[in-house]
Amino acid sequence: MHILLLTQVVPYPPDSGPKIKTYNVLRYLAARHSVHLVSFVRTAAEVASARALQPYCAGITTVPLRRSRLRDVGYLARSLATGRPFLIERDDLRAMRTTVERLVREHPFDAAHADQLSMGQFAVDLPVPLRVLDEHNAVWTIVRRAAAGEGRGPRRWLAELEWRKLRAYEGELCRRFDWVTVVSDEDRAALAQACGAPYAAKVIPIAVDTREWSFAPPPPQARHLISLATMFYPPNAEGVRWFATAVFPLVRRAVPDTRFYVVGSRPPAHIARLATPESGIVVTGYVADVQPLLQQSALLVVPVHSGSGMRVKILEGLARGTPIVSTSIGVEGIDAQHGEHLLVADDPNEFAAAVIRLLQHPAEAARLARAGRALVEARYDWLAALTPLDDIYSHPDRQQPLHATRLEDRTLAGAGPRPGAG
Repeated sequence: MHILLLTQVVPYPPDSGPKIKTYNVLRYLAARHSVHLVSFVRTAAEVASARALQPYCAGITTVPLRRSRLRDVGYLARSLATGRPFLIERDDLRAMRTTVERLVREHPFDAAHADQLSMGQFAVDLPVPLRVLDEHNAVWTIVRRAAAGEGRGPRRWLAELEWRKLRAYEGELCRRFDWVTVVSDEDRAALAQACGAPYAAKVIPIAVDTREWSFAPPPPQARHLISLATMFYPPNAEGVRWFATAVFPLVRRAVPDTRFYVVGSRPPAHIARLATPESGIVVTGYVADVQPLLQQSALLVVPVHSGSGMRVKILEGLARGTPIVSTSIGVEGIDAQHGEHLLVADDPNEFAAAVIRLLQHPAEAARLARAGRALVEARYDWLAALTPLDDIYSHPDRQQPLHATRLEDRTLAGAGPRPGAG
């Protein structure tokens, strides 16, 4: 098949959860089909990264994307006027629409694969036999959880409005695609709630390459803690702040020489300020090779309390052999069991107790690490986990989407290029 793959971010290098997911999907599809990648790019470095994917792609097309606070104010005003979510308005650029339409006119594509919700608007009405929406998350639930944490005032009002608009938009969009792939049963249920009607969904978990991440558990003398997360993503930053202020002081009372490494790109100022000599917290920012830091760290902490989808950082930790303590939300969508593959806690005192337990009992930590690696090899390696894609792409003529007709909704198709869009 000839597949048009639309991505919001160039999926290379695979150094964050969304990019790892898309990179492995791209590799899997490219080994079986002809794939033309179309992606937004923000910098010259991203253009170069896109070129690095040429071994997998029959063609690569990039579309510049510029972000600024001033532009965002304009997109917010447009969102309030149109009733479409801000997150959708912000990415609805005329340049992407015209690029996609031109490629479809010039090439006989058999399918369009929209990676993440914001790219769905460019694929949903394309005249191709098969349209697939790849949902990394049930996005409306992320914004709803974030809204619940806002105080009173305009920010809370805007967040509440946004998640309600996203729920309506995401549900309608899912009904209009031939297939929607989701990463967990939890996300499938959340999108079903948004749809309010049957939609064609297939659960395909996020996959990792266990051959690229060798099993290298920390040595017994490792004493430190590490968080691996893109820090500009609010749920990650909120989780790190909670751990640093409510949990880590309890850990240091029991194990005073422990340090906490916060690793991830673009940490906000309130996270950077956590790093002081007295706190034992080190904020590194982006680190290209995390293995040296992992070897100093006795365990990985995943303290998130909001968000959706699956956390690739947990799969990475399990694959590398790093013991893990996570919240319940952190481990959502992953078939890892408390006490067998990792430890799970949500209360600050219980989370601290779990961390201290693994710091003081390295044999138990090593047992969890071995079981975690076996789980990832069996369930989440990309060559096995992504095989359900074959059900969608190998025999498209056999697919019977649950909807018989295309649903027209002005909040979606409000949707053609508008004067001045972009």
